[in-house]
Amino acid sequence: MIMQLIGLTGGIASGKSTVSALFTQHGVPVIDADVIAHRLSQPSSPALEAIRSTFGPDAVDAHGALARDWMRQHVFGHAEARTRLEAILHPLILAELDQGVAALPSETNYALIAVPLLFEAKGFRERVARALVVDCSEERQRQRLMNRPGMNDELADAIIASQLPRQTRLQYADDIIDNEGSLEELAEAVALQHQRYLTWSAAASP
Repeated sequence: MIMQLIGLTGGIASGKSTVSALFTQHGVPVIDADVIAHRLSQPSSPALEAIRSTFGPDAVDAHGALARDWMRQHVFGHAEARTRLEAILHPLILAELDQGVAALPSETNYALIAVPLLFEAKGFRERVARALVVDCSEERQRQRLMNRPGMNDELADAIIASQLPRQTRLQYADDIIDNEGSLEELAEAVALQHQRYLTWSAAASP
């Protein structure tokens, strides 16, 4: 059986991490680009020297890790800076994604690749057979986002505005999971989608 890959994405604070966790409860492997990016921001990462050289000493904290709050404020205020950061991180993230997929058991029916910029960044959408979007209203996104540490109105608006518009993301989706309701409703939606993917992956594999 050839393992099928599905890209999981959605706007910030749409519930991607919760959906990922629910899929793992069904035994589905999830390789998360955000987890890889966080690992690349730790001391001794090959990305950090390039980040320091590009953005200066303020980009690295006293412990030798990425100064995440500083970088967040910087890149969402400057589109060019965000592009330069992604040019450093994305090739490394893609390489680790490929390694993670290669290490999965051969009997895996399908796996999820969780990528916030699945549609926007080069190289991610091409690696998956289907795109699953976790969707909720911008009002709900913003409400959840404001509950995060260090968040303020200006930053929340900048982050949402910097991402692909909701309707465009939905147009690009092959599958959609609605996350406007309760956790129980979300769990039911994930269970149903999981069964669909099992059927699809069996039919798609020779």
